[in-house]
Amino acid sequence: AAFKIALGLAPNHPKVLANLATLLRRQNRLEDAAELWQRAVSLAPNFTQAWIDLGLAELKLGRNQQSVASLHQATIQQPQSALAWHGLGNAQQECDEFEAAEHSFKKAISINSKYASAWVNLGSAQRQLGRSDEALHSYESARQCGFNSPQLADATLGAMLDTGRADLALKQAQQLVEDCPDFVSGHNSLANILWEYGPSLAPADDPLHAFRMAALKQPQHRELQLSYVAFLIKAQQGAVALEHIEAHLDQKDQPEVLRLQANALEQLGEQDKASQLFTRIYQLEVSSDVAFMNAYTRHLLKAGHIDAASKIVLETLQTHSLNQEAWAYLSTIWRLQGDAREYWLCDFERLITLQDIELPSGYADIATFLQTLRETLDQIHTASRAPVQQSLREGSQTPGRLFGRNNAVLSDLQRALQSSIEVWISKLPTDLQHPFLGRKLRSVRFNGSWSVKLWSSGRHVSHIHPEGWMSSAFYVALPASVVSAESDNTAGCIQFGQPLAELNLDLPPRRIIKPELGKLALFPSYMWHGTVPFIDELPRISIAFDMQPKA
Repeated sequence: AAFKIALGLAPNHPKVLANLATLLRRQNRLEDAAELWQRAVSLAPNFTQAWIDLGLAELKLGRNQQSVASLHQATIQQPQSALAWHGLGNAQQECDEFEAAEHSFKKAISINSKYASAWVNLGSAQRQLGRSDEALHSYESARQCGFNSPQLADATLGAMLDTGRADLALKQAQQLVEDCPDFVSGHNSLANILWEYGPSLAPADDPLHAFRMAALKQPQHRELQLSYVAFLIKAQQGAVALEHIEAHLDQKDQPEVLRLQANALEQLGEQDKASQLFTRIYQLEVSSDVAFMNAYTRHLLKAGHIDAASKIVLETLQTHSLNQEAWAYLSTIWRLQGDAREYWLCDFERLITLQDIELPSGYADIATFLQTLRETLDQIHTASRAPVQQSLREGSQTPGRLFGRNNAVLSDLQRALQSSIEVWISKLPTDLQHPFLGRKLRSVRFNGSWSVKLWSSGRHVSHIHPEGWMSSAFYVALPASVVSAESDNTAGCIQFGQPLAELNLDLPPRRIIKPELGKLALFPSYMWHGTVPFIDELPRISIAFDMQPKA
């Protein structure tokens, strides 16, 4: 009330506006506070603290690009503000601008070397850039500054895993859940490590034992209960998940619980019961939740309600126009409806390529390069089983980011790939209404990279890449059964356009491509793709990465 009187007397006083904004922030009225800070900086462009507070508020509100702009302005005005640089780094990280974020965090640390949270976030950015060895150093620096938390321990074990120290990561995860039995992320990390690496590191251990015991001992810990059930469903243990929900979770009009229950019922083939729950959840007005909307679309497709699925997916794309999963479902709906727009969206000839890459300098030929690359990948592939709820079957996947590591052959490959990709992009037409062609820029940034080693009978079930705009497969090693010249041999091939199997749709692939050593496949991330199983003593090794447009 006093501030309002003050503003009545001086409606354009920047400091009064900023102080009222600070009060509103404390009252969790962040939207109103941001509006006042915006007025303050409009009236006083050199008001640095208001720029910082505005940027931090925008970051919490999810306005990440605006936050970057505001905090950048603050660093220009006050280049010795560690707070401004740290805030800018956080905003840049939310925009996936990891190189810029790393620079900002380092600036904050150069101003205040004891800035523990800046060290932690620097480590996070370095992990995203594939430099987990440097991240471990940053996390240790945070500890030396007196910072210690379960979150830091969890990040550290993740970096250990990235750098091939699965045994140390497992020990740290076991210690973490023992010290902090209520820390949900720790239980998820331990379960995931045991799932992938347990067969070799701890063959007698049940990946879910610690998680299950923690859930049973803490029945009031709702987040823990939900996370445990979610992991059960990922591990294809729908019946156990339903039993746990019945015993430990109140289901009455709780969308997050109802959704888990619906997913478990669907997994068990209880379509009618699942349908009732999906309808009930939708009626609770959760249409802004894109994960639920996609799950509902998937359920409707599986149940054969094509027109209803079309309604839901179009509703989803109105508010989430870049969502790759929604576009994938729409492509299937258009195919089922005989709508020619399927080919506009998924032009299977023009929007898929298999091409050579430029041979990196210093190698006699592509065979020599691929042999060196394979030797590098063999050292990183240490998992005994595929990650939980991945498209991979009968194979292993490298942890963390593949590109960005301190490894010369991987750096050589990344540069060669980037060059090849830019050439292909330059030849694509522009269609501003198209979710792929309408977003193309001159180049790309890699926002995920990994290698997959498929063993005999291995394959990828049909899937898409929700974090990408464009996705890929680069072929490093192919067994004889895959490279066989027989015209009808599709073993190990990559195929496009066949929807994921759980939809139970009898739709064949639209295009099948035979992989070739040293060649790169590129395609839109929303396009259904998978691989055909093969039988061979030797593995099929590829490198995959997701990309986003880059100016």
